[in-house]
Amino acid sequence: MRGAGALVWPTHSRLPSFLDNSISAVHIGHRHRHRHSHPKVVLGAQQRKCQSLEEHYQRKATKYWNDFYKRHNNKFFKDRHYLEKDWGNFFSDDSFSPNGKVLFEVGCGAGNTIFPLVATYHKLYVHACDISPHAIELVKSHVGFKEDRINAFVCDVVDGSLSEKISASSVDVVTLIFMLSAVSPKNMPLILQNIKSVLKPNGYVLLRDYAIGDFAQVKLHNRNQMIGDGFYVRGDGTCSFYFSEDFLSSLFLEAGFKTLDISVYSRQIENRSRNITMDRRWIRGIFKKECIAPDSDLIPEAR
Repeated sequence: MRGAGALVWPTHSRLPSFLDNSISAVHIGHRHRHRHSHPKVVLGAQQRKCQSLEEHYQRKATKYWNDFYKRHNNKFFKDRHYLEKDWGNFFSDDSFSPNGKVLFEVGCGAGNTIFPLVATYHKLYVHACDISPHAIELVKSHVGFKEDRINAFVCDVVDGSLSEKISASSVDVVTLIFMLSAVSPKNMPLILQNIKSVLKPNGYVLLRDYAIGDFAQVKLHNRNQMIGDGFYVRGDGTCSFYFSEDFLSSLFLEAGFKTLDISVYSRQIENRSRNITMDRRWIRGIFKKECIAPDSDLIPEAR
């Protein structure tokens, strides 16, 4: 790791103009609505205060996410069947993995990613971890859970030792689905290094997450809930970061990954009951572990 100096940080001054315009529009459109109580951070406050809040919410992340899954159980997120269409070739067996590939889902939540994949790819073996013990309980109680195909465990990938649960260089594909954004950008390089240690040479990381300018960011920005550059705290104590293409590609480059594909896409969602149109923005990326080790077909498979 060469350090984070080369990363392109999406500071407030670098937010795109459409975000500032959207913030104004949201402010006008919702000025008569009742607002719930939220943690407040005034933009321009002392850096020390922001750092203190960021550290607090990251230190308490297990509690806040555990409370989230106790409150919502497995009802909040829908099963992500679109992954089969977008990235199916990364999960199906091939000449290098005739006995099935090994997937590591980081931040598995209630299993909305892993269970559709396990049902579709019958040779796929899955390691799945989450910071929330209750989320792992939900995974293990799911009707589709099978111990011979899913290794589900509690782990904070920032400081938890993956080597205790997953053999080094044994994973074909890592999925980061709306997980990396929940972590302070200061901790993201640590996560990528830990992930890299369990990936096979030439293994892949598939990412889908929130992009800068997303409707949710506009709301949080308007409520002065930014506790770091591009990093916000929600009303329930969980956090979210919003990625630009430059920041994400630099982050993975510094961690020793090659960017194969990265794109931002948008979708307008109309909420007729609230009479608003939400501009949702997501970012997708495919990254490959760069190494000087022998080709992956010379590495013995392990689970």
